[in-house]
Amino acid sequence: MLHIVRIATGMKETTMIDYLALIDTQTGGNRCDVTPIFADISAFNQLITDIVEPFQEQPFDYVAGIDALGFILGTAVALRIQKGFIPIRKGGKLPGSAQCVSFVDYTNQEKSLELRAQAFPSGSKILLIDEWIETGAQVRAAIALLEGQGDIIIGIATINMDENEQTYKLQNRYRCHTVSGNG
Repeated sequence: MLHIVRIATGMKETTMIDYLALIDTQTGGNRCDVTPIFADISAFNQLITDIVEPFQEQPFDYVAGIDALGFILGTAVALRIQKGFIPIRKGGKLPGSAQCVSFVDYTNQEKSLELRAQAFPSGSKILLIDEWIETGAQVRAAIALLEGQGDIIIGIATINMDENEQTYKLQNRYRCHTVSGNG
């Protein structure tokens, strides 16, 4: 996919071709590394624009991001559109009262996510963000936390959503947007 973006920086215009090409796919593990996008201000800026664009006209109250890289994307989106940010933390990280949901991730390891109890009003409309959705297990856990307190998921945004039976279920139930075109 060729993605050409013209970005004005100061007095000159620069052309950035396919910021997704910055993703390191040769990590030696089973994950891609999206962090090189964050280091390139033009690429990062355009990524945030592309993530939030489909949701610009839809009313919602908060952006929620999933620990850890979803924090980076979610916070940047929240700042861009002037919304509050809700961190969904890895299990055992929050001090005080928290709701917790366990799940089995794409590596077959049991993990959990937490949400601080009563940190924002119940019934809020939420845009949920994570950087990469493999099986959807982590996103489903985040959704369980948010919907469990009566919130409404207006959409899910990510860089990439792998194509499999579990992510198809997410796509059938929620408005999902990926900048990669997958999902």
